[in-house]
Amino acid sequence: MYEAEISRANPACIVFLIDQSSSMRATMPSTTQSKQMAVADAINSMLRELIIRCARGIDEIWDFFYVSVIGYGATVGPALGGPLTGQDLVPASALAQGRIRTERSTRAELLPDGTTTTHVAEIPIWLEAAASSGTPMCEALEYARKVVDRWVGEHPSSFPPIVLNLTDGESTDGDPVGPAQKLRSLGTMDGSALLFNLHIASDIAHPKSYPSTAAGLPPAGAKLFSISDVLPPDMRDTAADLGIPVEPGARGFVFNASMKSVMLFLDVGTPA
Repeated sequence: MYEAEISRANPACIVFLIDQSSSMRATMPSTTQSKQMAVADAINSMLRELIIRCARGIDEIWDFFYVSVIGYGATVGPALGGPLTGQDLVPASALAQGRIRTERSTRAELLPDGTTTTHVAEIPIWLEAAASSGTPMCEALEYARKVVDRWVGEHPSSFPPIVLNLTDGESTDGDPVGPAQKLRSLGTMDGSALLFNLHIASDIAHPKSYPSTAAGLPPAGAKLFSISDVLPPDMRDTAADLGIPVEPGARGFVFNASMKSVMLFLDVGTPA
């Protein structure tokens, strides 16, 4: 299980659920950046990485991945902007052509001799930061279920869909366990859909990354842990390669995540 090769004939599906509630206006611990902006930056970076993984030749993008980005706050629905507005599932080739805009960013780089240099980076933007209203997580999980259900019907032999839920709080529209179970009951011949959850910290705290038990977690954390799937072996290997200690039975769950933890979570949770 969870061994299907990702190809154009059997692509992978990745669903990002983005908490866009009003609490996401708060700043990330030890930074001046808001949670909404930090998550948008992380998702835009990951979308760029997925396109790079799909690049073949000059300006040729193969559809190894289909991507869904769902926001939940004042409304629940597709969160990509620009040409992709309103689309809840897009192939990598369409994603590559569907950015809202490209921003220029000047970055400093430390050289081996201890000196620094600066270079201008082109930053593609697909997702704008947003934050308002409550946290309708149940509705978001139900929306993801419909996207996944449609996709597995069309790709029964593919690697199972992966749903990555990034949130800083508790569901405000009910208990997410039921909707999560319905989502995780779907799958392909290679296994059930995978649901991973990341809880973003509101204050300075050490993240609890990929635990195998809920011991030491507060109720909100224990709830998200309970609806998070165990990492398949290849993802455990990816975590180990990134310097993250994981053990058999570790779940795709991070509590009190820092900005670094958010980026690592996206790397661990997306197949190569």
